[in-house]
Amino acid sequence: MTGFTAQDVPDQHGKCILVTGANTGIGFAAARALAGRGARVLLGCRDEARAREAMARIMAEVPGADLGFVPLDQADLNSVARAADLVANEPRLDVLLGNAGVMYPPLTRTAQGHELQFGVNHLGCFALTARLLPKLAGTPGARAVITASLAHRRGTIPWDDLDATAGYNRGQRYSDSKLANLLFAVELDRRLRAAALPVTAIACHPGVAGTDLARHLGPLKALMPLVGLLLNTSEQGAWPALQAATDPAARGGAYYGPQGFQEMRGVSGLAKASAQAMDPDLGRRLWEVSVALTGVDPGI
Repeated sequence: MTGFTAQDVPDQHGKCILVTGANTGIGFAAARALAGRGARVLLGCRDEARAREAMARIMAEVPGADLGFVPLDQADLNSVARAADLVANEPRLDVLLGNAGVMYPPLTRTAQGHELQFGVNHLGCFALTARLLPKLAGTPGARAVITASLAHRRGTIPWDDLDATAGYNRGQRYSDSKLANLLFAVELDRRLRAAALPVTAIACHPGVAGTDLARHLGPLKALMPLVGLLLNTSEQGAWPALQAATDPAARGGAYYGPQGFQEMRGVSGLAKASAQAMDPDLGRRLWEVSVALTGVDPGI
């Protein structure tokens, strides 16, 4: 089977890449691979101690790696704003690799009162991307990479109950947030093209990988190491993100994921998005709602 792996990442010297959720799992694997190809990698993480530990691990494998820490909690839009301001001080930003996310938590609220999965996975991602668009636009060929999931196919957007005040099913809400990710990526690329901005938006998904994202699965969490044996490891799960971030042939508005059985594992290539995810009317509606809920308008 032919496709993209970490070995296909081209030289990244001179480039600056922000990876959110970079202290563990797929985010860590992507950050390590990008640093190994010479990129300056900014690790956007909630916990500074864990971020510093991750940076030390990367440095041990990539001596001389150019790394930076960006405090970022996507459950708090004020933290998102501060993170964007920090990144704006960098000389350039070539790629925003949006990887941070939560999966299946008990009903929890963000700092602004939104249901946590929609708030972190979509609204935090939307706000960070929107705030960093001017910085990205200053670097020709820049990319905004947004991580969706196979679960998006089961998703719907609960327009009348986005904050889960009427009911909460953690699995369904995760799927909904991942549909929002893909709708956002496709709509963002449409708008970037219409505005003739030199930035592309690209989506990806990791297949099924054994990562810390499953920490809310309770007793089933014990089975996750088997996922890495049978399906994707974190390193393999990072291949689609790396392709979206660095492949010269990657297309704006495209969606990349594993090419193995049911897109659950294997080398990366073009993935299949649901018809809902490609619906421009849903994309526009979600965009407008996201602007209203975050108070951040990308202006495109």
